Amino acid sequence: MIRVFIADDHSLFRAGLQQILAKHADLCVVGEASTGVEALRGIRNTDCDVLLLDISMPERTGLDILKDVRREHPDVAILMLSMHSEDQYAIRVLKAGASGYVTKESAAEELIAAIHKVASGGRYVSAALAEKIAFSLGRDSDLLPHQTLSEREFQVMQMMATGKKLTEIADALNLSEKTITTYRTRILEKLHLHTNAEIVHYAIDHKLID
Repeated sequence: MIRVFIADDHSLFRAGLQQILAKHADLCVVGEASTGVEALRGIRNTDCDVLLLDISMPERTGLDILKDVRREHPDVAILMLSMHSEDQYAIRVLKAGASGYVTKESAAEELIAAIHKVASGGRYVSAALAEKIAFSLGRDSDLLPHQTLSEREFQVMQMMATGKKLTEIADALNLSEKTITTYRTRILEKLHLHTNAEIVHYAIDHKLID
């Protein structure tokens, strides 16, 4: 069962989402909110797998809530909803930690597919946007992801790739564990990865460790 929390300031839209999700036996709405503050409070008090979050929320924006939820509840998949086209916001919210982006004009089938994709640990954008991203990367980017790391980030990445724990890396570099955790976050973002295991595979694939 995929537990879904809905955060949107339009009651009719929330009701419509509930009707759509109710048609699928493996989806269950466990809460809803109409403001950013309510959304954050609800996520803190409710166990959920996927947060459907409107990017334009009163009191606090969806982007603000996104960052807080990602920091406090890293296991919750966040699917951003918006009236804006993907070209305007999708890349920005994905970089901020969202698991996916769906416009409110999307068909119900696309929304359901997106929920299943992010709930399983994947990321979701439309096929059209994925093609644009791939084309942009192929045309404009001459650097491999690891080449964008700073010297310290690259050093930490190599040590992580050899299996060292964050505490061991902190001791070896005479830095605090909190600082190493920050480096880890930057490394994952720059390499477009999600776990330490993926860092290991990346380093091996690119021959960055012996």
